[in-house]
Amino acid sequence: MVTPSDRPGRLPHDDTRAGAASGATAATSGTRLATLRADCSRCAGLCCVALPFTRSADFGLTKDAGTPCPNLGADFGCGIHARLRADGFRGCSVFDCFGAGQHLSTVTFAGRDWRDDPETATAMFAAFGVLRQLHELLWYLTEALDRPEAREVHAALRQERDEVDALTREPAEPLAEVDVPALRDRIGPLLARASASVRAEIPGRARDRRGADLMGARLRGAHLRGADLRGAYLIAADLRRADLRTTDLLGADLRDCDLRGADLTGCLFLTQPQVNAAVGDAATRLPPAVDRPDHW
Repeated sequence: MVTPSDRPGRLPHDDTRAGAASGATAATSGTRLATLRADCSRCAGLCCVALPFTRSADFGLTKDAGTPCPNLGADFGCGIHARLRADGFRGCSVFDCFGAGQHLSTVTFAGRDWRDDPETATAMFAAFGVLRQLHELLWYLTEALDRPEAREVHAALRQERDEVDALTREPAEPLAEVDVPALRDRIGPLLARASASVRAEIPGRARDRRGADLMGARLRGAHLRGADLRGAYLIAADLRRADLRTTDLLGADLRDCDLRGADLTGCLFLTQPQVNAAVGDAATRLPPAVDRPDHW
């Protein structure tokens, strides 16, 4: 479930595993980033149980944390997966756990699930939210390490990646106690330096719109190549056919942002939940690490 608090505007709270070494090829990075994507077939339906949601435009009902969604099947599959949006569960179609669900289910708990006993359930649900945030951090670190222009901070990024990766392998109890805000505060400046180094290669002066309120903005065809849109509010903005190449989109709120025909080639720190929340079409150009949503 994606909520405003999940926005990576300050540094997001999600997880990413295994980073790319300095000088790694895009193919290698893509493979590693793929391990940080949800694989529901290997998960015990954690997002459908551990997370709460409230009846709204995004969810068809109210559900408390720790309560299974009524659409969750005995095999942990979603009974309405093919029609989530039509049935009023738009929020579920936006969500991605960055691979935390399958890691917790198959590695941390070695195949046990929350139905085994109450203690297992409590421990899994407490660890899930933290692990998702750690995996998101690994997503950003992995991408930054694949950018040769940011080589001056690769050593520091690699050290952070290795430390975060080690935390994801902790047992459930210490995992749930990890201070993720402190990690974000430490890693955020490194990612900003990496971003600045990459965008410095773009001719002309890049626009700094960090945290800008661009809700509903008319930016159709705008030339935003190399701009800093970190944490910007782009809800329902018109970015049709905009040039967003090498733009920093870490934490940008893209809910209902119109990206039809836009070029996001090489943009920085774009995640699947952001893309899922936006509007696009077959002409939208995306980085290879994210998929074109089925609803586009």
